[in-house]
Amino acid sequence: MTDRQRVLDFIRSFGTDRASDALRTIEKEALDTQVPIIRKETQELLRILLKMKKPEKILEVGTAIGFSSVFMGENSADDTKITTIENYPPRIERAKENIAMAGMDHRILLLEGDAAQWLKKLEGEYDFIFMDAAKGQYIHFLPDVLRLLSPEGVLVSDNVMQDGDIFESRYGIRRRNHTIHSRMREYLFALTHEDQLDTVILETGDGVTISVKKEGGNHEKNGTSNTGQQS
Repeated sequence: MTDRQRVLDFIRSFGTDRASDALRTIEKEALDTQVPIIRKETQELLRILLKMKKPEKILEVGTAIGFSSVFMGENSADDTKITTIENYPPRIERAKENIAMAGMDHRILLLEGDAAQWLKKLEGEYDFIFMDAAKGQYIHFLPDVLRLLSPEGVLVSDNVMQDGDIFESRYGIRRRNHTIHSRMREYLFALTHEDQLDTVILETGDGVTISVKKEGGNHEKNGTSNTGQQS
């Protein structure tokens, strides 16, 4: 057993099962059909962030079969509205059914189609955004996500460590993963060097970033931004 696994086992030994019957049902479906859902440690972090932030409007990029949408619904106020985006038709249908089964269809709006296109169309501000879609697209989503994130809003990005690949040189990973590897490194650089954001990178789960949009950040003051400008 690795040291990391020992640490995880120790942390998990204190865990309390707060999941509703609906979440347990969706989780079982995800396991049976091999659909990735947010890891236990990430769930706990997300739960605490939601309790602290108390968001009124949540935007999720990447619905899958609806687990995280329902999870965020159960860990936010009854009047919190959630907009979530999914592009894969089989998962869209399952997400709709799971959201309805959880009694959340009056609070969760599922947008069907390409996230890049939807993000350009959306207006208004969201005080909490959860990114959990195609990892190679995060960097392309970022400009619109920044536009939609309210001042002092929270952006959480999941799976940024790519099962450890992100630590490796591009020559140490499979050739087919080179593009996503370089794009995720670019995304992490953009988050940590963006004038509008304060960002921390955590090891939780498969890696999570938490970014807070500054109130009246540098972009708003001088009309410039460092997003994606890696030196």
